[in-house]
Amino acid sequence: MIYITGDTHGNFDRYIEFTEKLKPTAEDTMIVLGDAGLNYHGNERDAMRKAFISSFPFTTFCIHGNHEMRPADVGSYKTKEYRSGIVWYEDEYPNILFAKDGENYNFDGYSCIAIGGAYSVDKYYRLARGWQWFDTEQPTDEVKAFVEEQLSQRGNKIDVVLSHTCPLRYEPIEVFLPGIDQSRVDKSTEKWLGKIEASIEYKRWYCGHYHTSKKIDKMQFMFEDISDIKNGEMRKWLI
Repeated sequence: MIYITGDTHGNFDRYIEFTEKLKPTAEDTMIVLGDAGLNYHGNERDAMRKAFISSFPFTTFCIHGNHEMRPADVGSYKTKEYRSGIVWYEDEYPNILFAKDGENYNFDGYSCIAIGGAYSVDKYYRLARGWQWFDTEQPTDEVKAFVEEQLSQRGNKIDVVLSHTCPLRYEPIEVFLPGIDQSRVDKSTEKWLGKIEASIEYKRWYCGHYHTSKKIDKMQFMFEDISDIKNGEMRKWLI
């Protein structure tokens, strides 16, 4: 089975209850929609989290978020083919995979495209405190061109979009952080995703980033909940 959940930011407590209830096996995959929190510190804290996740039998498949390094910048990652697309992985943690933006993956017969990245509204807060911030958090022009080319080759038809943030018109403004001047927030990725969404045919679109759970049309926001990709239903295994 293929399952989907939202941002974890290094906290994988939901995996424990999920495993107890669903009894997943090595044949199953959990998709994390960005900000997994596994390539954030670049030290033993990341390694401890990866070791913990690796103890679960299923595969963890991560979309790139905005609170983490891109695997290409880490140094220990390699690439391989997985479910018809290219992924990043480390030899030490073979069941932890990171999607490459624009790649198409076959999950339970569904064609799925990965589109990671977003702008960090807490960028200057983090920088002021000497915390990690990554200037590669948003997709580059090259990445965008690759995504668009991959979709074009499929006739702009895809079953499922797996992204970190959402198209601009779907922004859940009710969960915006107070005190953030939205006029100063870089929404270029959301605007670009809006153009993508308007130009393709798709069945479902899953995204994280906003720490909320809601569904609008075919757009499903995920956080601590877990969804089964096969039927698209929101299943709250966690209370």
